[in-house]
Amino acid sequence: MIKIIISTFLCVFIAELGDKTQLQTMMLAAKSSSVVPVFIGASLALIASSLLGVIAGTYITRYIPPYYIQNGAGMMFVIMGILILLGKI
Repeated sequence: MIKIIISTFLCVFIAELGDKTQLQTMMLAAKSSSVVPVFIGASLALIASSLLGVIAGTYITRYIPPYYIQNGAGMMFVIMGILILLGKI
């Protein structure tokens, strides 16, 4: 169980570094006179989105094999990357 916790932590932590959510949180902290509410809000948002992902992943894998979900997610990331490079997003 600890191995799953550590691998999940590392995956999420590395994926979130430097993304738009972290940059937005930095901007909110810079504009705020108190950083504690910004930290609490950002933490709760990450918890809520992670909970949604866990629930959705648990439900979806009952009907669709994880292999197809992983390949579909990979294709979506590639498509989004191409659209960003082309300035469409």
